[in-house]
Amino acid sequence: MEADPVLFLFRRDLRLCDNPGFRAACRTGAVVPLFVWEGASDQGSDTAPPQWSMGEAQQWWLHHSLQSLSDSLEDVGLRLTLRSGCVADQIRTIAEDVGASQVFWSHRYDPPGSRADEKLSRELRESGIETRAYGGTLLHDPDGLTTQAGTPYSVFTPFYRRFKDVVDVGPDIGIPESIEVPDAWPRSVDLEELGLLPERNWAKRFPETGTPGASGALARLDEFLEDAIYGYQDERDLMGSDGTSRLSPHLAMGEISPRQVWNAVIREAESSQKGKKQVEPYLRQIVWREFAYHVLANNPSTDHKPLREKYAAFPWADDDAHLRAWQRGRTGYPIVDAAMRQLWATGWMHNRARMIVASFLTKHLRLHWLHGARWFWDTLVDADLANNSLGWQWSAGSGADAQPYFRMFNPMTQGKKFDGDGSYVRRWVPELADLPDRYIHEPWEADNDVLASAGVSLGDTYPAPIVDHAEAREAALAAYAVVKEADG
Repeated sequence: MEADPVLFLFRRDLRLCDNPGFRAACRTGAVVPLFVWEGASDQGSDTAPPQWSMGEAQQWWLHHSLQSLSDSLEDVGLRLTLRSGCVADQIRTIAEDVGASQVFWSHRYDPPGSRADEKLSRELRESGIETRAYGGTLLHDPDGLTTQAGTPYSVFTPFYRRFKDVVDVGPDIGIPESIEVPDAWPRSVDLEELGLLPERNWAKRFPETGTPGASGALARLDEFLEDAIYGYQDERDLMGSDGTSRLSPHLAMGEISPRQVWNAVIREAESSQKGKKQVEPYLRQIVWREFAYHVLANNPSTDHKPLREKYAAFPWADDDAHLRAWQRGRTGYPIVDAAMRQLWATGWMHNRARMIVASFLTKHLRLHWLHGARWFWDTLVDADLANNSLGWQWSAGSGADAQPYFRMFNPMTQGKKFDGDGSYVRRWVPELADLPDRYIHEPWEADNDVLASAGVSLGDTYPAPIVDHAEAREAALAAYAVVKEADG
């Protein structure tokens, strides 16, 4: 007797390789792949939890990733059905059209996604549709690692040691060898009808960040392994070089699995006979991603509330002009402005730069970290709720294994250390390009003749610093004293 068709619902797992849920669906019956776009929803307010619907930059990436996925499915004889609207309604309609009674998908481990999937499962079961969820987006279940006391980890180093001791990554799996095709395909809307591409013309340089889709992810991984993996430890913080993997957008959209990346790095180390120790600095970063999900899953309100409760009393400033200057890369601090302009132009920002601009927002400007988290969420093509929340709370001093609030990045020192020749600043802040190296990170130290010869007029062609570094540090420490006093 021929099995009924089954549905596979793609979300942030837009690949065929190493996709356990897709593989299970292929083994069960003829597969109808689908993607349902629910559209943008309210991003929340300062008093209500943000909904974190996909930001505009990542929607651009999603559009092109779906096209890549559609092409990959056609290569194996399948068609991607695209719909928009209520997911439960669309699944019920498609299931009725094709005679399916099961829908498969990949687990979502972020709390909003988990809650939505629990609700979706209940609604579909009430309609007689069975749901099955599979892993594949992480290397381990966030609930799978605990301290000896049975509690979740809040510090990365012991988490990392435990991870290395107990987690068996295992081999990744390929595309299913046998794929059954249904007798008929449901109606699908055109990709353009989903309205994912930004209306404002700001995405023209996004392709510089990478090529969306699984094939683009594998190509980027190969390039990283060939050119940069063994120099990663020394070059990953140098903002003017290409020393990072740039796989974050692909991982965020599930175009490549962390297991594929992990195993490819191990194979490279073994084939070169350089050993795992040489590539461990990069593997450690993959585990940081796991740690972020571990923290968020076990502390589900940390996407909008401080993990360390005493920071709820922190006296954040309220200054729209400062926030706009930060967002637009007009703070008067060259390394901060370069990073924020890179983000706006390409939808991506170097990781060291992310730490610098986050410290500047939360400590120099004393603006709530949620302002930064929301801006990153809308402008990053690699937006990921767990990593975004962990990173911003780390910078604000309020999260897991966080940088203490009294430790304040000096943007001039950071620029000199990680952009010594000023190439990063010159690329993204071209109005400063002709300044000598010694002034590129602090143009206000140059005399009028040097500024004039470089075509720089502070307050005119380039803004003067919107806050004084020393005064901002004193104000930040005074604010932190309020927290310490409230904590007793």
